[in-house]
Amino acid sequence: MTVYDELVARGLIAQVTDEEEIKELVNTGKAVFYIGFDPTADSLHVGHFMALCLMKRLQMAGNKPIALIGGGTAMIGDPSGRSDMRQMMTKETIQHNCDCFKAQMSKFIDFSEEKAIMVNNADWLLDLNYVDVLREVGAHFSVNRMLTAECYKQRMEKGLSFLEFNYMIMQSYDFYALFQKYGCNMQFGGDDQWSNMLGGTELIRRKLGKNAYAMTINLLLNSEGKKMGKTQSGAVWLDPDKTSPFDFYQYWRNVSDDDVLKCIRMLTFLPLEEIDKMDAWEGAQLNTAKEILAFELTNMIHGEEEARKAQDAARALFSSGNAADMPAVTLTDDDFTEGAIDILGLLVKSSLTSSRSEARRAVEQGGVSVDGEKVTDIKTVYPADTFTKGVVLKKGKKNFRKILK
Repeated sequence: MTVYDELVARGLIAQVTDEEEIKELVNTGKAVFYIGFDPTADSLHVGHFMALCLMKRLQMAGNKPIALIGGGTAMIGDPSGRSDMRQMMTKETIQHNCDCFKAQMSKFIDFSEEKAIMVNNADWLLDLNYVDVLREVGAHFSVNRMLTAECYKQRMEKGLSFLEFNYMIMQSYDFYALFQKYGCNMQFGGDDQWSNMLGGTELIRRKLGKNAYAMTINLLLNSEGKKMGKTQSGAVWLDPDKTSPFDFYQYWRNVSDDDVLKCIRMLTFLPLEEIDKMDAWEGAQLNTAKEILAFELTNMIHGEEEARKAQDAARALFSSGNAADMPAVTLTDDDFTEGAIDILGLLVKSSLTSSRSEARRAVEQGGVSVDGEKVTDIKTVYPADTFTKGVVLKKGKKNFRKILK
C-alpha cells in the first residue's frame, strides 16, 4: 500500500487539487509541505492531532514538513469557523506560544537538520509594504470570488471587518513566500481552510507561472458532526499542566462506541490490518478498543510511563471507585467559608462543573457522590477536616476527582 493509499484508507483526505501529482510527490518523498498553526494559546490541543499525525506519517515516508506558526496572521485573526472577531494578541504573547508549540510538536516531528523546519510568518508579513501588497498581491484576487468562501459567508451575517477580509490574502502570501524561500510545493490543512489554500495555489500560478498543490484533511468530528476535543470544562490540551495525563486518557476512554474505531484509524499508528479486524468488535470489545485508543494517544503525548499510570488508575477507579493516581485537587483556606465548603463550590473548584448553576443541576439530577454516597441536597456542606485524608468526588459515571486539604 502506498503512503497516499494509506491516507485514503484511514479516512484522512477530504479534498485535493491535483490528485495524480500529489500522489507522485507524497509516495516518492518529494513533498515539501506546510501546515499552519494559529498561536492563540500557549498549548496545542486535540484539534491539532490530525495535522500532527499527518506530518509524522509523511515525514516517516521521506517528505519534509514545514510547521508554519502564524505569528503574523495571528495579529489579524482567521474568520474561519467564527461568528465573532478574534482578540488581538501582543508580539510577546505570540512568541511565547510559538516556543511552547515547538516543544510539543517535537514529540511528533523530527526537527533535526534538513528533516523539518519551523517558521513564523511574522518574519515576512510584518515587513510588507501596504501599497506593494495592493499592487503585487491584491491585484490577483477577485472580491466576488472571495465572498463566496464559506468562512466569509458566516461572518458576513454579523459583520466582517476589513481586517479579517485580508486573512485569505495573507495566508495565500504565506504559501507564495514558502514556495520561493524553501521550495514548498504543497499545503495541507483542515477542510475548513480550502478556500484559503486555493488562494495560495492560484497566487503562485499567477505570479510565478508554476504549480503548487493543496490537500485538506478531514476535521475530527464525532458521530453527531461536532468537533472533538472539547469538554464541559474546555479544550483538551496537550500540555499536562492544562489537561492531566489522566484526564487526557479519560477523554479518549470515554468516546462513544460509534467514534472509537474511526479515531483509532485516523489518529493511531497501529497497522490497518489490525484495525480492520476490530470492525467486527461489539459490546464489551468496544471498551477494549477505547482502552487501546486512550493508551496509544496518551503514550504519544505524555510517554509510556504516564500512559500506563493513567490506564492503571482508570481501571482501578472503575473497579473500586478509588485510585491513587486519579486527578487530585487541593483546597486552600480561601476555598472555605467559616471552615466549610458546600457541594456546589466543591464541584466548581474541582472543575467537574464550570459554574454553580451547572453544579446545582448535577446534584438535583442525582449525578453527584462523595466517597460513594450520593449527594441530593444542594446545601450540603463539608468542614475542612473532611478532606485531610482525601475524599473521592464523583460526577456522572466516569468523572472523578480526589479532593485534599
